[in-house]
Amino acid sequence: MANVQVIQRHAHLAGPVKLEYVNGREGQIAKGLLTAISNARRGSGEARTEETTAIQWTLWGAQAENAAQYLGKGSHVNIVGRLRNNNYDKDGETVYGMAFTCEEIDYLDSRADADARRAAHQENRAGEAGDGGQGEAERTPPANRRSSRQRGQRTQH
Repeated sequence: MANVQVIQRHAHLAGPVKLEYVNGREGQIAKGLLTAISNARRGSGEARTEETTAIQWTLWGAQAENAAQYLGKGSHVNIVGRLRNNNYDKDGETVYGMAFTCEEIDYLDSRADADARRAAHQENRAGEAGDGGQGEAERTPPANRRSSRQRGQRTQH
């Protein structure tokens, strides 16, 4: 089965990262799902149009846990990953699908932007829940925001 490299630049998250734990070969492993939205402008003058692309990415292991901890709705990211066919038979018919798996993710927000977004999100949740935001722990974004490739760590799945 062939893989195709996909790069999504200057995207923002449509919502928080959904984190769950699934059984892997060596026990429980973190699986994260996020939806990243990119806007591209094509043409010029009055013929200029905007094209929006939303991709649901799957992240694994520490990469998924870090994304769930440090990213939230509206966070800006660059993602490099792979696309592969995800076809299967159901009731005698072939169902065609695509799976996007994240290999690298760059956090593009500054620490101040991330803190402000997180504080606003906590205030909104506190207002909805009426608990004053006490239920959610404070999170601090990573001081070193270099990509996994720059750190020499590449997540393979």
